[in-house]
Amino acid sequence: MLELSELWFILIAVLFIGFVLLEGFDFGVGMQLKFLAKNDLERRMLINTIGPVWDANEVWLLTAGGAMFAAFPHWYATLFSGYYLAFFLMLLALIARGVAFEYRSKVESKAWRTTWDWCIILGSLIPPFLLGALFSGLAKGLPIDETMTMNASFFGDIVNVYTVTGGVAFVMLAYMHGLNFTQLKVEGELRDRANKQALKWFIPTAAVVVLYVVLTFIYTGVFGPEKGKFTIPIYAVAILLYLGMYVLLKKRREGLSFVFTSLILLLVVASYFVALFPYVLVSSTNLDWSITLYDAASGAYTLKLMTIVAVSLVPVVLAYTVWSYYVFRKRLTEKEHLEY
Repeated sequence: MLELSELWFILIAVLFIGFVLLEGFDFGVGMQLKFLAKNDLERRMLINTIGPVWDANEVWLLTAGGAMFAAFPHWYATLFSGYYLAFFLMLLALIARGVAFEYRSKVESKAWRTTWDWCIILGSLIPPFLLGALFSGLAKGLPIDETMTMNASFFGDIVNVYTVTGGVAFVMLAYMHGLNFTQLKVEGELRDRANKQALKWFIPTAAVVVLYVVLTFIYTGVFGPEKGKFTIPIYAVAILLYLGMYVLLKKRREGLSFVFTSLILLLVVASYFVALFPYVLVSSTNLDWSITLYDAASGAYTLKLMTIVAVSLVPVVLAYTVWSYYVFRKRLTEKEHLEY
């Protein structure tokens, strides 16, 4: 029978998956202000594709952090103390990005808008990079001692060849995800250019992902005898989906292309949690000092109360999310933004 600690491990994995899927295309669209849009009109169109939903998408990350704090306080304390600087940088990037969405159009000044545009661009690039580096660090293992204390150096344990490659891979996958979303949400030349750029970035993204998979094999036990029977099929399906996406992009099957990048991100994030279980943090110093989800979990009463609240409120949140995307499903056109 599934224990409550195991249930909450799964729920936290679902929350992180939801964040990467939903905020992933937000990040991709934000990066497009630099790499896809040619003028202020197109930048406004791109921002407005995610304007109604970006803040709700970020709630998934806040909920994941809150759930981790309540359900697995030892996991939360060890991880956040070791990754304090990285999480601080992510928080600053998300704050700057959110403020930029609200303030970039408040003043009719090119310098003003350019400044806020760079806040959006960097605020959309830094979080997926840090998230990819974080997941890679969890898979590789971190220097945790017998007191559940992480003694990680920023350059070496947190920032190294493997984690940087993981961060770059996440950024490129988010950008592809964003390009597929843009094709669904806009009309005209911008839509066509998003398709062409997705095709252009298809091979470079694939190359980085392949390199990352190779490094994962070298630096981690993700594909080892114990976990490989689960993770290898997951990555195999993700690779097949990615290859199939090229055909969909060529045929302009935009909806399916977006579904494929969504499934790819889902599988990649899920693979980390599959590889971790039953641990929440793996010690690179001594495997016996690794923290299991059972060691890190709160008491039975806390988990039971959290489960009751989650069962009561999560369906409402999901219903609202689906409804908001339905309401704002309409494509945007340049004509609508000429008088913006």
